[in-house]
Amino acid sequence: MKIYTKTGDKGDTSLVYGTRVRKNDMRIDSYGTVDELNAYIGLLRDQAVNELRKDILKEIQDRLFTIGASLATEPNKDRKKIPDLYETDVELLEKEMDKMDAALPELRHFVLPGGHESVSFCHVARTVCRRAERICVALSREVEVDDLIIKYLNRLSDYLFVLSRKMAQELNVEEVKWIPRVHK
Repeated sequence: MKIYTKTGDKGDTSLVYGTRVRKNDMRIDSYGTVDELNAYIGLLRDQAVNELRKDILKEIQDRLFTIGASLATEPNKDRKKIPDLYETDVELLEKEMDKMDAALPELRHFVLPGGHESVSFCHVARTVCRRAERICVALSREVEVDDLIIKYLNRLSDYLFVLSRKMAQELNVEEVKWIPRVHK
């Protein structure tokens, strides 16, 4: 089977079930950004510091594919073949955050991305997650978007922030604190 179809050569692509839309359609932007996020989660999964978190990170990648499938399907189409997102998916992120947070020092400053390459990758994933969330919120003003998608992306960005702090701790690198300049 060939990967290329040539059907998108003029700037159109297909949603699930074949509806054609422009490649700059907000729906395409939404699941394209989720796909970008998924690639960054894969990069995080490949970091040595996350060896014990490979399973949870793969679970997150699976949920992001579920979200992408939902975003690529028009609300009025048969969704029986599209996987579902569940409230328990959000709860899993919360439980994982609580476990990590229990072993972290209290947060007393804003944290700047950096300190270690792996930590920086996590912050990039977090910011891409926030962008995916913003695009999905904007899309929800035009078409129906499952509220759970937006909730999951919101919680996932929180998870990635806590993960960045936990990774810094495990890598024994100091968090880069933001200390605002004092007006002169």
